[in-house]
Amino acid sequence: MFAGTSLNKELLQGPDLTSTLLGVLIRFRQGPIALMTDIKGMFHQVKVAQEHVNYLRFLWWPHGDITKELVEHRMLVHIFGAVSSPSCATFALLKTADDNQHLYPEEVINTIRHSFYVDDCLRSVQTVEQAISLYQQLTEVCAKGGFRLNKWVCSERSVLSQIPEENRATGVRMLDLSRDQLPTERALGVQWDVDQDVFTFSIVNKHKPLTRRGILSIVSSIYDPLGFLAPVILPAKQILQHLCKLKFGWDETIPPEMAQVWKKWTKDLVLLDNFSVRRCITPKRFGEIRNAQLHHVCDASETGFGAVSYLRLTNSKQEVCVSFVIGKARVVPLKQITIPRLELAAAVLAVCLDKMLLVQLGLNLSESVFWSDSTTVLQYIANTTTRFKTYVANRVSIIRDLTKVTQWRYISSKLNPADAASRGMKVGSFLKSSTWISGPEFLTKPEIQWPAVIKELPVHLEADPEVKDQVLTCAAVLEEVCPTTKLLMYFSSWTKLKRSVAWLLKLKEML
Repeated sequence: MFAGTSLNKELLQGPDLTSTLLGVLIRFRQGPIALMTDIKGMFHQVKVAQEHVNYLRFLWWPHGDITKELVEHRMLVHIFGAVSSPSCATFALLKTADDNQHLYPEEVINTIRHSFYVDDCLRSVQTVEQAISLYQQLTEVCAKGGFRLNKWVCSERSVLSQIPEENRATGVRMLDLSRDQLPTERALGVQWDVDQDVFTFSIVNKHKPLTRRGILSIVSSIYDPLGFLAPVILPAKQILQHLCKLKFGWDETIPPEMAQVWKKWTKDLVLLDNFSVRRCITPKRFGEIRNAQLHHVCDASETGFGAVSYLRLTNSKQEVCVSFVIGKARVVPLKQITIPRLELAAAVLAVCLDKMLLVQLGLNLSESVFWSDSTTVLQYIANTTTRFKTYVANRVSIIRDLTKVTQWRYISSKLNPADAASRGMKVGSFLKSSTWISGPEFLTKPEIQWPAVIKELPVHLEADPEVKDQVLTCAAVLEEVCPTTKLLMYFSSWTKLKRSVAWLLKLKEML
């Protein structure tokens, strides 16, 4: 730091080459056998070009003795905390994959390209043989680039037994794999019970002040990137929004009635210690997947809106498995918005989830299906003649650009699992009877037993306030006229016409 400027701020960040965290986590759930590892000191394995070392200068006392004169040093490798380090280190890792792609199977190279989030690698495969081969070959190819993989964890004990103890994670290093229980590890921040192969949640009821700052601290401490607990967290977000609407300060004590609601919410959170979600999207021995299809359900209410996505898988025996993929629950904006607009916003959210999942899943997917309990939204999407006001027109345009009208279907409110995302749920109700994780029951049945398609929606858009008023504009088209007539019609008065003609005649005489 010099004169208020940090040298680190002057470094260029470089392109973002890192795979998305959501994408890595979603793909981590695809296979029954999961592997996790990380690169030891990743940034320090990547050297800095000689002409760039001056950008990583720092001052240090010799041997830590502050009585001696400061000495200037320069880092020869990339360091943690530098703005440029993630991009440079990831580029070196991807370059290692590119340089060795002709020597190793595509599965190993794709693991480097798509299953690393900075220095953490999360991967799932179908068989024990694949897992052992992946461990061996991934270790080899990374070593060619100077990257050493360590802290290996696997949900299959027979795979762990093939990994030397010094390369295993600390929690599994000294275990007796024949009888000891495998520990709970952090998979990109998500708690993963390796022994049961499930995602879990450990909620610590921290005592924070009853202020906006204290509430935000507790809500933010619940790390849930895939949205398993989205309906449970929504009521807390609504409390924060209400306090913001009342213009409470960050450290101002909240009203007693709101404090009582908040205390009840935090007290119920401990019940989530018994909540878990299967890591793998398919049950054990499900077999080869013959068909995969995404189903997105959306809903909105006066207090919130959201969407949830499920993956419907069919195996060779025509057995069906429906798995939760990702969910989103959002509070409504402070500015008052009509329910039809909120339902449309939820539909756009579902479309955005579909666009992201089509890229990140990497599966051969059938055409996605979208479910909404709003016939108004379905009318908006199916409409091809009526012109809407800007808010509706923009969102309908997004939906029509990314989906087809035939992909949208009606679901009754009673069957809609996204209702939990729009209204929120208490922890007790969520644990007992929520279809948020399991999905609609009809998806496990053949398509003929799904809710019937509404072929003709009731049309009443003429009275809809979102429809633009029709304006009749008349335009007159003049037939082609001769030059003399054009000249006569050009001027607005007889005097101007005479003066102009006189000048033209004078010019003619001069020429």
